Amino acid sequence: MDDYTWQKMLRQRRVRQRRRLYLLILLLAACIGTAIWYGFFYTRTPEYALKQLSLALDQHDSARFQKYVNVEVLSSRAYDDLTVDLFAYDSTLTADTKAMFEKFYILIKPQLTKGLEQSVLGRIDSGSWSLPEGTDILKGRQLGIDFERFLERSQLRNTSFVSLGNVEHNGTTVTAELKVREDYTQTPFTLQLVLEQSKDGHWQVVYIKNYRQYLDTIAPLQNSDIASYIDNTESIVEAYNYDFIAYRQRFRELSATTNGRLNEQQRSRLAKLLENEVIPALKKRQQRLDEIDVPAGAQYLARQRQQSTETTIKAWQHFIKGLRENSQAEFSTAETLHKQELAIDLRIQDIIHHTAISKNIPNLP
Repeated sequence: MDDYTWQKMLRQRRVRQRRRLYLLILLLAACIGTAIWYGFFYTRTPEYALKQLSLALDQHDSARFQKYVNVEVLSSRAYDDLTVDLFAYDSTLTADTKAMFEKFYILIKPQLTKGLEQSVLGRIDSGSWSLPEGTDILKGRQLGIDFERFLERSQLRNTSFVSLGNVEHNGTTVTAELKVREDYTQTPFTLQLVLEQSKDGHWQVVYIKNYRQYLDTIAPLQNSDIASYIDNTESIVEAYNYDFIAYRQRFRELSATTNGRLNEQQRSRLAKLLENEVIPALKKRQQRLDEIDVPAGAQYLARQRQQSTETTIKAWQHFIKGLRENSQAEFSTAETLHKQELAIDLRIQDIIHHTAISKNIPNLP
């Protein structure tokens, strides 16, 4: 090989090496640029925040959810919209009473918004909804509020995510479309999420601009279905109410004592009344109710009636066992279940009458 050919090959080799070096530098620069863009720009966009929210829901990550949602502000704004909706459908209140209870709702706002936050975060972490337990002030009706129904009226439990829509930038805020579906009536709706930038630069959802409009859209549909379901089941409920009034009178007569203690014959007769007549009547009534077609928006009411029947039967079964075994533990279990059934029955009345203020559970005799 002569010198000319050798020199030519060396030059070509150096050219290829330079090209590889330039390509490597270009790729490295692209990677660095992408990392800079992702770390300092894209992660500080509302689109990124919305993507992280979706991941938080999919991965049951409440910590990530709280980073990209200002939960405190969101729950506060949602509470205000929800309470307006609650009072809009309660026709039992006078103007003065309504004004008094509106002030009451303002007073208990911190407790209820905190309860909403905990329920939502618990749903994200566990995948299921939970209610206040233990000594929580929201358990039962201690504040004059049935938190179970309050949560139901929020529509949170029966709203499903469909897809994200347009994202519109408006100066310091961003509005993102969230397409959802109300599960009972299968009604589609587009919620408008408002995002603002936090101090460290990442974006957060701070409130739902049209949450009140969503409630105003869904509530009449559900109320119409509830009214239809009540009309269709009214004859069944009334017929059995007469029977249960008669059973209650017989129960009082059989349990009447002079010293507060039932004798063996009384316990036997009461057990037979409950086992052979009351419980079969409860089952028959529920069977007839189950045969009625339930309109989509009345499913919650129908489930509450089923739950009331099941709880009542369990309570009487423990009471019967207590009568036959003279067991105070069984009587205590029956009393606990009876209180649960009373709470459900009051909730059913609240649903039927669209009441904003819940009655307290009466003391058991």
